[in-house]
Amino acid sequence: MLARVRSGVLIGVDAFLVDVEVDMALGMPFFSVVGLPDAAVRESKVRVLSAIKNSGFALPQKRITVSLAPADVRKEGTTFDLPIALSVLAAGKFLHASTLSHWLVGGELSLDGTLRPIRGALPLAIAARDAGFRGIILPQGNASEAALVDRIEVIAATTLLQAFKHLTAEEMLPPAARAHAPAQTHSTHGDMAEVRGQGDVKAALEVAAAGGHNLLMSGPPGSGKTMLARRLATILPAMTFEEALEVTKIHSALGLLREGSGVVAERPFRAPHHTISNAGLVGGGPTARPGELSLAHCGVLFLDELPEFRRHVLEVLRQPLEEGRVRLARANAHVSYRCQVMLVAAMNPCPCGFAGVSSRTCTCSPHRIAEYRARISGPLVDRIDITLETRPVDIRAIVRLESRERPSVWYRSRVEAARERQRARFVATPEIHCNAQMTNGQVATFCKTSSRSEEQLGRAVARFGLTARAHDRILRLARTRADLEGHASLEEDDVSFAIACRQLDRREASSESIQRFA
Repeated sequence: MLARVRSGVLIGVDAFLVDVEVDMALGMPFFSVVGLPDAAVRESKVRVLSAIKNSGFALPQKRITVSLAPADVRKEGTTFDLPIALSVLAAGKFLHASTLSHWLVGGELSLDGTLRPIRGALPLAIAARDAGFRGIILPQGNASEAALVDRIEVIAATTLLQAFKHLTAEEMLPPAARAHAPAQTHSTHGDMAEVRGQGDVKAALEVAAAGGHNLLMSGPPGSGKTMLARRLATILPAMTFEEALEVTKIHSALGLLREGSGVVAERPFRAPHHTISNAGLVGGGPTARPGELSLAHCGVLFLDELPEFRRHVLEVLRQPLEEGRVRLARANAHVSYRCQVMLVAAMNPCPCGFAGVSSRTCTCSPHRIAEYRARISGPLVDRIDITLETRPVDIRAIVRLESRERPSVWYRSRVEAARERQRARFVATPEIHCNAQMTNGQVATFCKTSSRSEEQLGRAVARFGLTARAHDRILRLARTRADLEGHASLEEDDVSFAIACRQLDRREASSESIQRFA
């Protein structure tokens, strides 16, 4: 007898529907799986047969053939265990094959018939809804993430026998409760009040968070670069439900969600080590999996010790940072991943780390310093809106400022107010969420300057040799600063602040120029 159930395989972060067909015929007892399965799928026959037997079913001694169609798409993972088992039971006449036609099924089986969570349950649920299925049957551990999808029933089973009884209407399982927008969670990255001093850098971080701008900090060891970068995540606005769904989908496809967890409520903060490869950073490999850049979607990608990253690894960031999307082409797949991230990077001013520090002696030669800084290409720096220097904080200043530092909630309230102004500005273009994503046409429309400010900007471009891209990034940054301060149009202070935030383009860079506007 022939039976069929629908399941899915992940291609990138999206699910591709697969027909699981089972034929049970006379012949020597044998179990074979065809349709380009990987090792995990081929091994499913052992798990399936043991789970069926330990669930109380006695299969007839026949030849069982499982076909996963279309046959030219590679099948990976353990998602097919449950659909194969149910198809085998249908082929063995334990349940009517027609009852399987309304459901998409996925789940890994233990030898005793218990269901284990799978990766990619959220993309599977989205595919089931879009294909018009009544619902999806998944392990209990995947119920919370799959329930984020509307207009579909999510049936969560703990065992193969439970799923079987639901399909035969012997013991119906209730649909999982629909999940709602994420609640604001307590940040795990500390609080801005813990950082003493560095008022100029905090002002720049606030602007970066308000407009989604990329940022690069250069300073000696111990000046607080990493501490500040981690606390940037605490002043970012809360994610919308649509953003949380996109982030959760990526984490689900990679199996990074904790069992039983639903939506990812906190903006991602990813800090890969400098030994990471191209594929690890932007995605790739044989199956074109997402990398750290996509895992940081809607959040922060922090690259500490930026010059220590291999040059070719950094260069692959250029196009994704500009487009907000990674596009990967492989022989068997062409995929693209969202990567609207804030790039935050930190570096030392020289190999020893103490160039320009009055209290320490730099041991690096000018040639070595130039070679060190040249590891970061000009085109990459050109895509970073804010480049500034951090200075060591005097111990006496730390003691004096200890009780006067503003907490993250103060910064976040201002950031959210600025983001609200931006949402109103871009209401006609929902794909644009913040000032850093403005197109050139929108820059010309929303970033108009006075004649005096335009002259000031022109002098800065000529003096520091800035590119046309840097010119537009300065205007975007000025627009964000104006949103923070509640200015309807760009004022001279806004443009001056934005120019001062391009410190690495300037020989006479000094943090006092930013502190003046903080």
